[in-house]
Amino acid sequence: MILAESRERRRFIDTQGRLPPLWPRGTIFFANLLSLFFGNSDQTRVLGEEVGELDSYSNRLIPILNLLFAGPDNLLVVERAPDPELCRYMRDELGLSLPEICVLTHEEYLDLGRQLETHPDSSLSELLPAGHPLARAVNAHSNHWIDGYVIDDILPRIADRLGCPTISSTQASQAGNNKLLLHQFLLTQDLPTVATEIANQPGDVVDCAVRLRDQGYSAAVVRAQVGASGVGMLKLHDLSQPDVLTQVPEYFFHEGPCLVQGWLGPGVQGVTAVLSPSTQLFLDETQVHAFDMTEQILSDHSVHEGNESPPPYLKKRPEIRAETMRQAEIVGGWLHETGYRGTASIDWLVIQRAADTDWEVYVCEINARVTGATYPSLLAKHFHPEGAWLLRNLRLSQPVTAAALLDVFAAKDHLFQLGKRAGVLPLNFNFGKDGLVHKGQFICVGKDTQECHRFLALAEQDLPGGWKADRD
Repeated sequence: MILAESRERRRFIDTQGRLPPLWPRGTIFFANLLSLFFGNSDQTRVLGEEVGELDSYSNRLIPILNLLFAGPDNLLVVERAPDPELCRYMRDELGLSLPEICVLTHEEYLDLGRQLETHPDSSLSELLPAGHPLARAVNAHSNHWIDGYVIDDILPRIADRLGCPTISSTQASQAGNNKLLLHQFLLTQDLPTVATEIANQPGDVVDCAVRLRDQGYSAAVVRAQVGASGVGMLKLHDLSQPDVLTQVPEYFFHEGPCLVQGWLGPGVQGVTAVLSPSTQLFLDETQVHAFDMTEQILSDHSVHEGNESPPPYLKKRPEIRAETMRQAEIVGGWLHETGYRGTASIDWLVIQRAADTDWEVYVCEINARVTGATYPSLLAKHFHPEGAWLLRNLRLSQPVTAAALLDVFAAKDHLFQLGKRAGVLPLNFNFGKDGLVHKGQFICVGKDTQECHRFLALAEQDLPGGWKADRD
C-alpha cells in the first residue's frame, strides 16, 4: 500500500538551515543498503568489494531514526548487530532515544522476499526461521509505516503482508534515483546540463566519447542510471585515444542506456575553479523542504568521502546559494511528482571559467534516500542548530575495540557529549572480521567550520597510529 497522494499544490520551503517538521508517525525501517541498485547483483558485489565492511553501515541509522520518525516504538531492521558500547554512548552520554533493533542479514532478507513471492497466503511469521526475533517485532509494530534506504521489490511484499503502507513506491524510489530520467527532465525545463551523449550498449561508448572529444572535452564520465558511492560511474581519462578507452562493464546497462558526459574540471574549456555543494531535502506529502547545504568532500576519483556544513565559501558567494535554491525548487518539484517521499539530496557541480565571471550551476544528480549527509545534518542540527559540522570517513591505521576508541576521545575531553557545543561525535563503526573497529564515520561539531576542522586534527592525534580518509 502507498500513502495517498495529496492533490494540493506542492510548495518548496527553504528552511535556512533549520530542521523542518519530520515524519509524525512510527516506522519499521529496513536498512536494505545492499538493495541500492534494485536487483543489479553485479553492481552490488562491486559496491561490497570497493567499500568494505558494508554490513555495519546500516547502523548509522540508529541515532537518527527517532529524530526522523516521531514514533512511538520505531523498529530498525539492520544487517549486523550494533556495537553495544556505541549504543550506550548515544543513549547515556548523548541522551538520544534509540529505536528497537532487530538483525536480518541481507541473505535472510533476500530469502524472505522469495518466500513472500512463492507463498502468497502465508504470514510473515510462518516464512521466517523458527524463533526469529523479526516475527515478534514486526507484529508489535504492525500499525507503522514501512520504509528503507530504497523501496525495492521486497518491501512492498512485506508491507502488504503486514497491512502497512510504504512511504514511497518501488517505481518512485527507482525514478528518484535515476540519472537518465533526471537529465531528461532538466532538458524539458531548459536548466543547464553538461554535454551529454547516450550510450545504449557498451559498444556505443567509444562513439559517444569521440563526439565529446570533438566538442573540446579531454575526458568524460560514464554514468549508469542508478549508482552510489562511485559505483556505476567510470571516468574515461583520455579521449584522444578512443580505441584504448577503459571497457565499460555490462552491469552499467542493467537499467538501460547510460549517460556519457563531458568532464568539467580546471583547465577544461576555460574552467578555473570547481565546487561540489549538496542540498539536503525532506519531502512530505505536500511540501519539499531544503534544510541544509553542504560542501561535498571528494577523492581524486570524485568518490564521496565526507561533507561539511555550511560550505566555507557560501558567505562570500551568496549568488551560488541563490541559484541552487532556484533550481532546487524546480528539481525538488519533479522529485515530488515521482511520488518519492523522505530525505534526499541534490548534488551540484558549480564551475567558474575565469576569476571575474559568474559561477555556473549544474544539477549533478539526485540521491533519493537517506544519504551520507543526512545523518550528520540531523544530529548536528539537533544538538547545535546554529553551529557547523564536518563528517569524515576515517580508516584507522591500528584497529581497536569500540570501547577503547570512545575512551581515547573521552580521556582528551574531545568526545562530544550532551550539553557540550563542540567535539567529535562518533556516528558509526565499521568492523573487520577480527571484531575490531577498522573504519568509522565521525562528526565534528562546532560553532563554525574552523572549530570543526580543529577537532578533526585533534582526532588524528588521538587515534592510535593515526588515520587516513576513506570513501563513504
